[in-house]
Amino acid sequence: MTDDLVIQRPEGLYCPAGDFFIDPWRPVARAVITHAHADHARSGHTRYLAAVAAEHVLRTRLGDIALQTAAYGEGVTINGVRVSLHPAGHVLGSAQVRIEHAGRVWVASGDYKLQPDATCAPFEPQHCDVFITESTFGLPIYRWAPPTEVFADISAWWAGNAAAGRASVLFCYAFGKAQRILAGVDASIGPIVVHGAVEPLNAAYRASGVALPATQRVSDITDKTLFARALVLAPPAAAGSPWMKRFGDYSDAFASGWMQLRGARRRRALDRGFVLSDHADWPGLQQAIAATGAQRVIVTHGYVPVMVRWLRERGLQADAFDTEFGDAHEDAAEGAPAA
Repeated sequence: MTDDLVIQRPEGLYCPAGDFFIDPWRPVARAVITHAHADHARSGHTRYLAAVAAEHVLRTRLGDIALQTAAYGEGVTINGVRVSLHPAGHVLGSAQVRIEHAGRVWVASGDYKLQPDATCAPFEPQHCDVFITESTFGLPIYRWAPPTEVFADISAWWAGNAAAGRASVLFCYAFGKAQRILAGVDASIGPIVVHGAVEPLNAAYRASGVALPATQRVSDITDKTLFARALVLAPPAAAGSPWMKRFGDYSDAFASGWMQLRGARRRRALDRGFVLSDHADWPGLQQAIAATGAQRVIVTHGYVPVMVRWLRERGLQADAFDTEFGDAHEDAAEGAPAA
């Protein structure tokens, strides 16, 4: 439709009426950012708009950018279009972008989840005419257990390893997942040490007012016997690298929604897999979409054909945008192994 509030452009998702982009993947003059993951927040834009809560993580990842921030729910007028940001529940500072113009309301969700998370504001559904949704885990097989159960499992695994004198190396995305784990595990079990890619994000969370237990960089540890009781958080890119040799005897695990599939864990040759995702599962996607009341839904990334078909079978107008968003990017985006 030529009068759509959001359309596809080579640079990214574009609002013609307001002349701005949402999470563009090529440099643009004005970018509205849903959150600071590398596939949604890229360098090179002239001006950025994001939620206040995202400021520290955005600056940590992108450096000195021309950043305007807005509180959740605060209206910002861009060329006559009212834009407001609303909690997405994905990671710290994540936001849905609500666009209102000429009596129409569109909401671009970015990435989101409905499960509770102590490190970010919970998802708030926004009533709209058109909802732009992800579908990273848009298959019926993906159904998450309560996070408290997952954190209890991680803590029990860590405690068992500590009792046996083994390090517990838990691979997880450096931004979002690592901090969620830190806030959820039993920090009294032993010391927590982190990869050099994780600690700057921990500092950004703390600067944003999020309480996290004490952590140390792996490279700062002088007493190597400490590793025998430690929980070590590292990005997936560190797996199988020389960086791992310092831990001696260790057990390794990966925390991700992809661990729902046994084959994913086998391919990584891990001791354990913990199913913990910062994206909505299949029931969560359905619940979030229904809560918007939208009669038209546009799917951006994930299991797009499955979600589009499911929506159409329920009488909604559904189609897709071809984007460069994703989840697997985080394996590479967190960088090569470093101290």
